[in-house]
Amino acid sequence: MTDPAFDYPQVRRFGEQRWVLDNVIRSVGIDWDQPRSFYLNAACGIEASSDFAAIRERVRKYDDIEAAFAATARRREARARAAEADGFLVTARDNYFMAAIHWGSAQWSRYQNDAENLAFNKSKRDCYTRYAAFADHRIEPVFLSVAGGTVPGWFHLPPNHTGGRIPVVISFPGMDTYKEVFVALNGDRWLSRGVAVLALDGPGQAECRVMGLTVSMENWKAVGQAAVDWLVARPEIDPKRIGAFGNSFGSFFVTIVTANEPRICATIANANNLEPGCHTIFEEASPSYKARFMYMAGFTDEAKFDAFRKTLTWEGQAEKIRVPYLAVAGEYDELSPIVHTERMLAAMTCPRRFVVYQDARHAIGACPSVNLGPHPPTFVADWMLERFAGKPMASERWFVENSGSVSKSSL
Repeated sequence: MTDPAFDYPQVRRFGEQRWVLDNVIRSVGIDWDQPRSFYLNAACGIEASSDFAAIRERVRKYDDIEAAFAATARRREARARAAEADGFLVTARDNYFMAAIHWGSAQWSRYQNDAENLAFNKSKRDCYTRYAAFADHRIEPVFLSVAGGTVPGWFHLPPNHTGGRIPVVISFPGMDTYKEVFVALNGDRWLSRGVAVLALDGPGQAECRVMGLTVSMENWKAVGQAAVDWLVARPEIDPKRIGAFGNSFGSFFVTIVTANEPRICATIANANNLEPGCHTIFEEASPSYKARFMYMAGFTDEAKFDAFRKTLTWEGQAEKIRVPYLAVAGEYDELSPIVHTERMLAAMTCPRRFVVYQDARHAIGACPSVNLGPHPPTFVADWMLERFAGKPMASERWFVENSGSVSKSSL
């Protein structure tokens, strides 16, 4: 394994198929692989809709992504600073949050810890720190010592918290996102339900990778203990009500975390990436995924990475989980076929539920089953509340049909 600061992952398909990727983006836009601009917009709220509409218009090839987000981030940051100077602190708060999201998204297509990536990360952190100072709820920076490195995070308490011990969710992003995205500017699903959030970038993810800690099974096995140790020392947190949530590739990471930290009481794996060895996402999907993950794992040599990726598996780990587990996936997930999730759930003995949305892809959206059936962000939050309340759960497979109705069968 190598990690020179300025080495770039060498992905054969990325080089050979770059012209195809650029033509696909020119045809269908920035959301060619998943509805990235829409879920980022959802975190920011309706005011940011014009930002993302403009970005969708501007991006016509892969190299446009960074420039489009960076330009929007500069504009939002300038607006935030002007509002702060004028004493309009709510306006400043909102614009600092949006600027942080845009700075984080400008990092997405950078696969090196070079000066530009470090500068974007600093701007993201600076803007989010200013947002935290003006937020309508308490936000604290967190730095956990894990495997000889540092896992950064933000700890959020609900706006209505006035004392006493409350439940908490440890939240992990995916391959292409970052911790700041998963606690919304307004109406956050966890905070609005009285649940605290410890939002982390784990090994290899976003700011954690910038700080030097890479993806490995051993690094991820260590994250849960560090996070829970930190939480149980907080007077606001009920140590018996610590849940965990992982989105996309975070669904794999949160599974490994839960398998190695028994104090977590319930886990959600959303938009699954659970194929052992990750062949589909790295060899059949957009080559940008492999380039991104090679950076996350600290590899520049593709052959060495191909040997490494085979170590990424829930096998021998998920079977150890004893707490309620929820997996949510699209029927036609193009990054991790659901047969791998089904095989994992069959090997587990804990209470578990598998919710599959008809015709949905990896991102679980933009189809009738999602529009008419249980709304995934709302559903998973309510599921976690039931687990915090100690409500029993049968092991079931739910199939959400395009009509919105749900058929259930035993797992």
